[in-house]
Amino acid sequence: MNRLPGDRPVPADLRGAVVALGNFDGFHVGHQAVVGRALAVARASGRPALVATFDPHPARLFRPDSPPFLLTTIDQRATLFDAFGMDGTVVLPFDHAMAAVSPENFVADWLAARIGASAVVTGHDFTFGRDRKGDTHALATIGARHGIAAEAIAAIEQDGAIASSTRIRAHLKAGEMDAAARLLTRPYTIAGTVQHGDKVGRTIGYPTANLAMGDYLRPAYGIYAVRGQLGDGRALGGAANLGIRPQFDPPKELLEPYFFDFSGDLYGQPLAVELVARIRAEAKFDSLAALTAQMEADCIEARRILATPR
Repeated sequence: MNRLPGDRPVPADLRGAVVALGNFDGFHVGHQAVVGRALAVARASGRPALVATFDPHPARLFRPDSPPFLLTTIDQRATLFDAFGMDGTVVLPFDHAMAAVSPENFVADWLAARIGASAVVTGHDFTFGRDRKGDTHALATIGARHGIAAEAIAAIEQDGAIASSTRIRAHLKAGEMDAAARLLTRPYTIAGTVQHGDKVGRTIGYPTANLAMGDYLRPAYGIYAVRGQLGDGRALGGAANLGIRPQFDPPKELLEPYFFDFSGDLYGQPLAVELVARIRAEAKFDSLAALTAQMEADCIEARRILATPR
């Protein structure tokens, strides 16, 4: 994974690149059309293909108190771009200084001087520069003065409507994982480092690997059929509770996957959890026996879901 800091010039072997420019949170089908076009132009012209994206997400700077909303971390995005075939990811630091840069200076100082772009591809609704005064027309006009061609890609429709991160977030909040996955072209995935928990699950025969939710958007709380991807490449099927664990005090928001037919110590290890399907809402039970019986039923259902082609 060739991840490049945006506050330093791009290495000589990657200058002259065709650059896909945008936030690309989620890297859904619409974003893939933008990046795919940049990749096609780059390969046809014998030039490098780069993605330039922002971190943190601009919305976090302007609305710091807003609830968590991210669909991917910057590390996940860089990995996805790499798997897509791009030659590198330039991570532009979005801070108050960046937010104050004029459209002209963004093109001159960042795209031309630091990245050395020969061409830029964006979505049709891309905006940039102080107060979002720059649009795709401005990018083409200013870019031409600096020898940078600019192209905007039309919106992509999926399931009868324009593909967008907003639609994906709505599906996730409703627990509609298949609909979200169609837009993402993969299951919604939460990644992190396994942390120590209260270890209650192991006392009832269901040890879990606990992940903090961090800045990820919170899908509908509930029980999910999941697939886990371990740092060593192994894939595990399982069932997970996502929520505040109403059965236990004090409430603690976590993603807690239990993996079938697995025994081992995952503490401190990287783990990515694909939320394949929501089985039911969270619930509080009258006893641990009732909870355990329901967990057994949930695991049976999760196994059925994971064995069914989607």
